[in-house]
Amino acid sequence: MKFSTFDMGRWSEARLVASGDDWFVNWADVPSVVRLDGGTLAAHWLQKSGTGTYAYDVRLTHSSDGGRSWAAPFTPHHDGTPTEHGFASLFQMPAGGLGAVWLDGRQTATAGAGHAAGHATSGGAMTIRFATYDRAWTQVVDTPIDERVCDCCPTTAAITSEGPVVAFRNRTEDEVRDIFVSRLEGTRWTDPVAVHADGWKLAACPVNGPMLSARGRQVVLAWFTAVGDVGHVYVAFSNDAGRTFGERVRVDDVASQGRVDVELLPDGSAAVSWIELAGGRATFMVRRLSPRGTRSLPVQVAALEGSRTSGYPRIAASGEALMFAWTDTAGARTTVRTAMAALQLGNPE
Repeated sequence: MKFSTFDMGRWSEARLVASGDDWFVNWADVPSVVRLDGGTLAAHWLQKSGTGTYAYDVRLTHSSDGGRSWAAPFTPHHDGTPTEHGFASLFQMPAGGLGAVWLDGRQTATAGAGHAAGHATSGGAMTIRFATYDRAWTQVVDTPIDERVCDCCPTTAAITSEGPVVAFRNRTEDEVRDIFVSRLEGTRWTDPVAVHADGWKLAACPVNGPMLSARGRQVVLAWFTAVGDVGHVYVAFSNDAGRTFGERVRVDDVASQGRVDVELLPDGSAAVSWIELAGGRATFMVRRLSPRGTRSLPVQVAALEGSRTSGYPRIAASGEALMFAWTDTAGARTTVRTAMAALQLGNPE
Protein backbone atom coordinates (compact mmCIF):
# COMPACT_ATOMS: atom_id res chain seq x y z
CA MET A 1 0.00 0.00 0.00
CA LYS A 2 1.43 3.35 -1.08
CA PHE A 3 0.29 6.96 -1.01
CA SER A 4 1.22 10.23 -2.67
CA THR A 5 0.41 13.86 -1.86
CA PHE A 6 -0.38 16.65 -4.32
CA ASP A 7 1.48 19.86 -3.55
CA MET A 8 2.59 22.85 -5.63
CA GLY A 9 1.05 21.37 -8.77
CA ARG A 10 2.70 17.96 -8.68
CA TRP A 11 2.41 14.54 -7.04
CA SER A 12 5.09 13.49 -4.58
CA GLU A 13 7.02 10.28 -4.93
CA ALA A 14 4.88 7.37 -3.79
CA ARG A 15 5.62 6.34 -0.19
CA LEU A 16 5.09 2.94 1.38
CA VAL A 17 2.50 2.60 4.16
CA ALA A 18 2.54 -1.17 4.62
CA SER A 19 2.87 -4.43 2.71
CA GLY A 20 2.11 -8.11 3.22
CA ASP A 21 1.40 -11.41 1.50
CA ASP A 22 -1.69 -12.18 3.60
CA TRP A 23 -3.89 -9.24 2.62
CA PHE A 24 -7.46 -9.32 1.34
CA VAL A 25 -7.24 -7.38 -1.93
CA ASN A 26 -10.52 -6.46 -3.58
CA TRP A 27 -11.64 -4.17 -6.42
CA ALA A 28 -14.32 -2.45 -4.29
CA ASP A 29 -13.03 -2.64 -0.70
CA VAL A 30 -9.88 -0.57 -1.03
CA PRO A 31 -7.35 0.84 1.48
CA SER A 32 -7.29 4.53 2.44
CA VAL A 33 -5.07 7.27 3.86
CA VAL A 34 -6.60 10.36 5.52
CA ARG A 35 -5.01 13.47 7.01
CA LEU A 36 -6.17 14.45 10.50
CA ASP A 37 -5.86 17.79 12.30
CA GLY A 38 -2.26 18.65 13.02
CA GLY A 39 -1.01 16.71 10.00
CA THR A 40 -1.20 13.19 11.46
CA LEU A 41 -1.94 10.57 8.81
CA ALA A 42 -4.18 7.57 9.44
CA ALA A 43 -4.43 4.57 7.11
CA HIS A 44 -6.27 1.28 6.82
CA TRP A 45 -6.14 -1.94 4.81
CA LEU A 46 -7.53 -5.48 5.06
CA GLN A 47 -5.62 -8.52 6.30
CA LYS A 48 -6.65 -12.18 6.23
CA SER A 49 -7.64 -13.70 9.57
CA GLY A 50 -8.41 -17.27 8.52
CA THR A 51 -8.61 -19.70 5.62
CA GLY A 52 -12.10 -18.70 4.50
CA THR A 53 -12.49 -16.45 1.47
CA TYR A 54 -14.14 -13.70 3.51
CA ALA A 55 -12.20 -14.10 6.75
CA TYR A 56 -10.32 -10.83 7.16
CA ASP A 57 -9.82 -7.88 9.52
CA VAL A 58 -9.51 -4.10 9.25
CA ARG A 59 -5.98 -3.00 10.10
CA LEU A 60 -5.16 0.59 11.12
CA THR A 61 -1.95 2.57 11.51
CA HIS A 62 -0.88 6.20 11.83
CA SER A 63 2.08 8.44 11.09
CA SER A 64 3.13 11.71 12.75
CA ASP A 65 6.02 12.48 10.39
CA GLY A 66 4.28 12.81 7.03
CA GLY A 67 4.39 9.11 6.23
CA ARG A 68 8.11 8.53 6.64
CA SER A 69 7.38 6.04 9.43
CA TRP A 70 4.22 4.29 10.62
CA ALA A 71 3.06 2.87 13.96
CA ALA A 72 2.58 -0.86 14.49
CA PRO A 73 -0.80 -1.82 12.98
CA PHE A 74 -3.83 -2.51 15.17
CA THR A 75 -7.47 -3.59 14.73
CA PRO A 76 -10.59 -1.64 15.80
CA HIS A 77 -12.70 -4.77 16.38
CA HIS A 78 -11.97 -7.42 18.99
CA ASP A 79 -14.48 -10.22 18.37
CA GLY A 80 -11.84 -12.61 17.03
CA THR A 81 -14.20 -14.28 14.55
CA PRO A 82 -12.84 -15.39 11.15
CA THR A 83 -15.49 -13.35 9.34
CA GLU A 84 -15.67 -10.31 7.09
CA HIS A 85 -14.60 -6.93 8.49
CA GLY A 86 -14.19 -4.25 5.85
CA PHE A 87 -15.51 -1.30 3.85
CA ALA A 88 -14.08 1.04 6.47
CA SER A 89 -14.42 4.84 6.44
CA LEU A 90 -11.93 6.89 8.47
CA PHE A 91 -12.58 10.48 9.61
CA GLN A 92 -11.49 13.21 11.97
CA MET A 93 -13.51 13.35 15.20
CA PRO A 94 -14.67 16.88 16.09
CA ALA A 95 -12.97 16.80 19.52
CA GLY A 96 -9.79 15.29 18.09
CA GLY A 97 -8.65 11.78 17.34
CA LEU A 98 -9.77 9.25 14.75
CA GLY A 99 -13.24 7.92 14.04
CA ALA A 100 -13.90 4.79 11.98
CA VAL A 101 -16.94 2.89 10.77
CA TRP A 102 -16.84 -0.51 9.08
CA LEU A 103 -18.95 -3.50 8.09
CA ASP A 104 -18.58 -6.15 10.78
CA GLY A 105 -19.45 -9.81 10.18
CA ARG A 106 -19.11 -11.17 13.72
CA GLN A 107 -22.79 -12.13 13.85
CA THR A 108 -22.48 -14.06 10.59
CA ALA A 109 -20.28 -16.54 12.47
CA THR A 110 -23.54 -18.16 13.60
CA ALA A 111 -23.93 -19.29 10.02
CA GLY A 112 -21.06 -21.72 10.59
CA ALA A 113 -18.37 -22.28 8.01
CA GLY A 114 -20.68 -21.27 5.18
CA HIS A 115 -20.10 -17.56 5.50
CA ALA A 116 -16.36 -17.94 5.72
CA ALA A 117 -16.44 -19.72 2.36
CA GLY A 118 -18.78 -17.19 0.74
CA HIS A 119 -21.49 -14.63 1.39
CA ALA A 120 -24.05 -16.90 3.00
CA THR A 121 -27.58 -15.52 3.39
CA SER A 122 -28.41 -17.62 6.45
CA GLY A 123 -27.28 -17.12 10.03
CA GLY A 124 -26.58 -13.73 11.57
CA ALA A 125 -26.61 -10.45 9.70
CA MET A 126 -23.82 -8.11 8.69
CA THR A 127 -23.61 -5.05 10.99
CA ILE A 128 -22.00 -1.61 10.85
CA ARG A 129 -19.87 -0.56 13.84
CA PHE A 130 -18.11 2.58 15.04
CA ALA A 131 -14.85 3.07 16.95
CA THR A 132 -12.90 6.11 18.13
CA TYR A 133 -9.32 6.70 19.21
CA ASP A 134 -8.14 9.65 21.30
CA ARG A 135 -5.07 11.74 20.52
CA ALA A 136 -2.90 9.17 22.33
CA TRP A 137 -4.32 6.42 20.08
CA THR A 138 -6.16 4.69 22.89
CA GLN A 139 -9.44 3.16 21.73
CA VAL A 140 -12.32 4.69 23.72
CA VAL A 141 -15.42 3.46 21.85
CA ASP A 142 -16.49 0.31 19.97
CA THR A 143 -20.24 0.15 19.37
CA PRO A 144 -22.79 -0.93 16.73
CA ILE A 145 -24.72 1.58 14.63
CA ASP A 146 -27.04 -0.79 12.75
CA GLU A 147 -27.50 -4.53 13.34
CA ARG A 148 -28.55 -5.46 9.79
CA VAL A 149 -26.93 -3.95 6.70
CA CYS A 150 -25.95 -4.93 3.17
CA ASP A 151 -23.01 -7.35 3.21
CA CYS A 152 -20.57 -5.63 0.85
CA CYS A 153 -21.49 -2.04 0.02
CA PRO A 154 -19.03 0.74 0.90
CA THR A 155 -19.78 3.00 3.86
CA THR A 156 -19.30 6.78 4.06
CA ALA A 157 -18.98 9.43 6.76
CA ALA A 158 -18.85 13.23 6.95
CA ILE A 159 -18.41 15.76 9.76
CA THR A 160 -21.04 18.46 10.20
CA SER A 161 -20.95 21.37 12.64
CA GLU A 162 -23.11 19.18 14.89
CA GLY A 163 -21.01 16.04 14.65
CA PRO A 164 -20.47 12.99 12.41
CA VAL A 165 -23.09 11.55 10.08
CA VAL A 166 -22.71 8.16 8.37
CA ALA A 167 -24.55 6.59 5.45
CA PHE A 168 -24.72 2.96 4.32
CA ARG A 169 -26.92 0.50 2.47
CA ASN A 170 -29.41 -1.10 4.83
CA ARG A 171 -30.90 -4.57 4.34
CA THR A 172 -34.36 -5.50 5.57
CA GLU A 173 -35.44 -9.06 6.23
CA ASP A 174 -37.38 -9.05 2.96
CA GLU A 175 -34.24 -7.86 1.06
CA VAL A 176 -35.02 -4.16 0.49
CA ARG A 177 -31.63 -2.42 0.22
CA ASP A 178 -32.08 1.34 0.48
CA ILE A 179 -29.67 3.98 1.82
CA PHE A 180 -29.89 4.86 5.53
CA VAL A 181 -28.21 7.54 7.62
CA SER A 182 -27.37 7.88 11.31
CA ARG A 183 -25.92 10.83 13.29
CA LEU A 184 -23.77 10.85 16.39
CA GLU A 185 -25.51 12.91 19.08
CA GLY A 186 -23.23 13.16 22.09
CA THR A 187 -22.18 9.57 22.69
CA ARG A 188 -25.14 7.88 20.96
CA TRP A 189 -25.91 7.14 17.34
CA THR A 190 -29.46 7.98 16.29
CA ASP A 191 -31.75 5.26 14.99
CA PRO A 192 -30.88 4.81 11.29
CA VAL A 193 -33.50 6.16 8.87
CA ALA A 194 -33.95 5.86 5.12
CA VAL A 195 -32.98 8.89 3.06
CA HIS A 196 -35.54 7.95 0.41
CA ALA A 197 -37.90 5.00 0.08
CA ASP A 198 -36.47 3.68 -3.18
CA GLY A 199 -37.77 0.20 -2.40
CA TRP A 200 -34.94 -1.58 -4.23
CA LYS A 201 -35.48 -5.26 -3.53
CA LEU A 202 -32.51 -7.46 -4.35
CA ALA A 203 -31.53 -10.87 -3.01
CA ALA A 204 -27.83 -10.13 -3.52
CA CYS A 205 -25.32 -7.43 -2.67
CA PRO A 206 -24.98 -4.73 -5.37
CA VAL A 207 -21.51 -3.65 -4.13
CA ASN A 208 -22.55 -0.01 -4.57
CA GLY A 209 -22.42 2.31 -1.59
CA PRO A 210 -23.37 5.97 -1.00
CA MET A 211 -21.10 8.99 -0.52
CA LEU A 212 -21.48 11.98 1.82
CA SER A 213 -20.02 15.48 1.99
CA ALA A 214 -20.69 18.22 4.56
CA ARG A 215 -19.96 21.90 5.29
CA GLY A 216 -21.34 23.27 8.53
CA ARG A 217 -24.96 22.12 8.78
CA GLN A 218 -25.26 21.47 5.03
CA VAL A 219 -24.94 17.85 3.90
CA VAL A 220 -25.20 16.25 0.48
CA LEU A 221 -25.66 12.52 -0.18
CA ALA A 222 -25.24 10.66 -3.48
CA TRP A 223 -26.32 7.07 -4.06
CA PHE A 224 -27.18 4.40 -6.62
CA THR A 225 -30.34 2.36 -6.95
CA ALA A 226 -31.66 0.00 -9.62
CA VAL A 227 -35.38 -0.40 -9.07
CA GLY A 228 -36.76 -2.11 -12.18
CA ASP A 229 -33.27 -3.38 -13.06
CA VAL A 230 -32.20 -0.01 -14.50
CA GLY A 231 -29.47 1.76 -12.56
CA HIS A 232 -29.74 5.45 -11.68
CA VAL A 233 -27.85 7.87 -9.43
CA TYR A 234 -29.58 10.35 -7.12
CA VAL A 235 -28.58 13.22 -4.86
CA ALA A 236 -30.36 14.75 -1.87
CA PHE A 237 -29.44 17.79 0.26
CA SER A 238 -29.87 18.40 3.98
CA ASN A 239 -29.79 21.79 5.74
CA ASP A 240 -30.00 20.42 9.29
CA ALA A 241 -26.84 18.32 9.64
CA GLY A 242 -28.42 15.20 8.17
CA ARG A 243 -31.58 15.03 10.28
CA THR A 244 -33.78 15.37 7.19
CA PHE A 245 -33.14 15.40 3.46
CA GLY A 246 -34.98 17.10 0.63
CA GLU A 247 -36.37 15.47 -2.49
CA ARG A 248 -33.98 13.32 -4.46
CA VAL A 249 -32.68 14.61 -7.80
CA ARG A 250 -31.59 12.27 -10.56
CA VAL A 251 -27.99 12.74 -11.70
CA ASP A 252 -27.38 10.40 -14.67
CA ASP A 253 -28.83 11.00 -18.14
CA VAL A 254 -29.48 7.49 -19.54
CA ALA A 255 -28.47 4.82 -17.04
CA SER A 256 -25.69 4.32 -14.52
CA GLN A 257 -23.37 1.77 -13.04
CA GLY A 258 -23.26 3.85 -9.86
CA ARG A 259 -19.91 4.01 -7.97
CA VAL A 260 -20.65 7.56 -6.96
CA ASP A 261 -18.72 10.32 -5.25
CA VAL A 262 -19.80 13.81 -4.15
CA GLU A 263 -18.19 17.03 -2.90
CA LEU A 264 -20.03 19.97 -1.36
CA LEU A 265 -18.62 23.20 -2.79
CA PRO A 266 -18.14 26.62 -1.13
CA ASP A 267 -21.17 28.14 -2.91
CA GLY A 268 -23.51 25.42 -1.58
CA SER A 269 -23.72 23.44 -4.80
CA ALA A 270 -22.35 19.91 -5.11
CA ALA A 271 -20.10 18.17 -7.63
CA VAL A 272 -21.29 14.61 -8.22
CA SER A 273 -19.45 11.89 -10.11
CA TRP A 274 -20.72 8.54 -11.38
CA ILE A 275 -20.20 5.92 -14.10
CA GLU A 276 -22.65 6.54 -16.93
CA LEU A 277 -23.80 3.65 -19.15
CA ALA A 278 -25.02 4.72 -22.59
CA GLY A 279 -24.65 3.32 -26.08
CA GLY A 280 -22.66 0.36 -24.85
CA ARG A 281 -20.01 2.63 -23.30
CA ALA A 282 -19.01 3.35 -19.71
CA THR A 283 -17.75 6.84 -18.83
CA PHE A 284 -16.58 8.60 -15.68
CA MET A 285 -18.86 11.65 -15.52
CA VAL A 286 -19.27 14.71 -13.29
CA ARG A 287 -21.85 17.49 -13.03
CA ARG A 288 -22.88 20.15 -10.50
CA LEU A 289 -26.23 20.34 -8.76
CA SER A 290 -27.71 23.16 -6.71
CA PRO A 291 -29.77 22.51 -3.55
CA ARG A 292 -32.80 23.59 -5.62
CA GLY A 293 -32.20 20.70 -8.02
CA THR A 294 -30.69 22.68 -10.90
CA ARG A 295 -28.26 20.50 -12.88
CA SER A 296 -25.29 21.66 -14.94
CA LEU A 297 -24.40 20.00 -18.20
CA PRO A 298 -22.47 16.75 -17.60
CA VAL A 299 -18.72 16.60 -18.24
CA GLN A 300 -16.89 13.45 -19.26
CA VAL A 301 -13.71 12.89 -17.26
CA ALA A 302 -12.58 9.63 -18.87
CA ALA A 303 -13.76 6.56 -20.75
CA LEU A 304 -13.73 3.43 -18.59
CA GLU A 305 -14.04 -0.31 -18.83
CA GLY A 306 -17.59 -1.25 -17.87
CA SER A 307 -16.32 -3.97 -15.54
CA ARG A 308 -15.08 -4.28 -11.98
CA THR A 309 -11.54 -3.41 -13.11
CA SER A 310 -12.58 0.25 -13.30
CA GLY A 311 -12.95 0.29 -9.52
CA TYR A 312 -14.41 3.35 -7.80
CA PRO A 313 -13.46 6.70 -9.40
CA ARG A 314 -13.02 9.51 -6.86
CA ILE A 315 -13.25 13.30 -6.71
CA ALA A 316 -11.90 15.80 -4.16
CA ALA A 317 -12.46 19.54 -3.83
CA SER A 318 -9.63 21.94 -3.03
CA GLY A 319 -10.48 25.64 -3.04
CA GLU A 320 -11.91 26.39 -6.46
CA ALA A 321 -10.61 23.22 -8.12
CA LEU A 322 -11.68 19.60 -8.39
CA MET A 323 -9.30 16.65 -8.48
CA PHE A 324 -10.37 13.44 -10.22
CA ALA A 325 -8.77 10.01 -9.72
CA TRP A 326 -9.60 6.78 -11.50
CA THR A 327 -8.20 3.39 -12.53
CA ASP A 328 -7.06 3.21 -16.14
CA THR A 329 -7.04 -0.30 -17.61
CA ALA A 330 -6.68 0.65 -21.27
CA GLY A 331 -2.92 0.16 -21.52
CA ALA A 332 -0.61 -2.78 -21.03
CA ARG A 333 -0.70 -2.25 -17.26
CA THR A 334 -3.28 -0.91 -14.83
CA THR A 335 -2.50 2.62 -13.64
CA VAL A 336 -4.01 5.28 -11.39
CA ARG A 337 -4.63 8.52 -13.25
CA THR A 338 -5.64 11.96 -12.04
CA ALA A 339 -6.92 15.16 -13.61
CA MET A 340 -7.76 18.60 -12.30
CA ALA A 341 -10.42 21.13 -13.31
CA ALA A 342 -11.07 24.72 -12.26
CA LEU A 343 -14.49 25.50 -10.82
CA GLN A 344 -16.65 28.42 -11.88
CA LEU A 345 -18.71 28.81 -8.73
CA GLY A 346 -22.22 30.17 -8.92
CA ASN A 347 -25.39 28.98 -10.62
CA PRO A 348 -24.77 25.42 -12.03
CA GLU A 349 -26.59 26.50 -15.20
